[in-house]
Amino acid sequence: MIDDLAPFPELALPELKPGSVWLVGAGPGDPGLLSLLALHALRQATVVVYDALVDERILAMARPGARLENAGKRGGRPSPKQADISLLLVELAQAGECVLRLKGGDPFVFGRGAEEARALVAAGIPFRVVPGITSGIGGLAYAGIPLTDRDTNSAVTFITGHSRDGVPPDGINWRALAEGSPVLVIYMGMKHLGAITERLIAAGRRADEPLAIVSRAATPHQLVVETTLGEAAEAARRENIPPPALVVLGEVVRLRATLDWLSRV
Repeated sequence: MIDDLAPFPELALPELKPGSVWLVGAGPGDPGLLSLLALHALRQATVVVYDALVDERILAMARPGARLENAGKRGGRPSPKQADISLLLVELAQAGECVLRLKGGDPFVFGRGAEEARALVAAGIPFRVVPGITSGIGGLAYAGIPLTDRDTNSAVTFITGHSRDGVPPDGINWRALAEGSPVLVIYMGMKHLGAITERLIAAGRRADEPLAIVSRAATPHQLVVETTLGEAAEAARRENIPPPALVVLGEVVRLRATLDWLSRV
């Protein structure tokens, strides 16, 4: 077939070959945030194994006739086991398919891409990683919240809101985190938001520190709720915030008052 990017030979984009797998980040939602390599992969893949956070408009750009495999994982809902997804990627590649594993955000930022890559290595399957814009960067930008600003912070920390077992992460030094990073971005933290905010306050963060919850970031359904660390759990319950959602804590949240560009376009 003719690739949409074929008129640009100077790009020298690599071929997604039969029997190989590309682990590709689709970004936080807006199809316009796809990389050229991600679009190139979509136009070449014979099978696209996608997760629950990939926008349908992105899937619509797949190669005509490509097989679409839903491998979405959502907390609290029936979903494929990670081991089964990794096995599927191996089996598809061994069958000679051009396999695109399409993930929301970035494959290696809380995306289990490393687990899938290790399975491919163990099976001797060639693969390529195509980074995507992680929601902790792109999603917050769409919410009008800069990740860093010279007037507020020169460091930021990404954390996950639950461990492998689905409980609040217990391997975190909460006091060191609270004292050492002026801005915290919490992925997948809504289920345990109350426990997380309590731990941060106990570790020394101010209860009145600004906090924002960004739901369905960089999509037409984006919702941003501004609150404080101490009020966050109650605000989430009151607003009935739908997943997926990010939580950002720090003085940068106050900058949204003037930088909320999306509501003005």
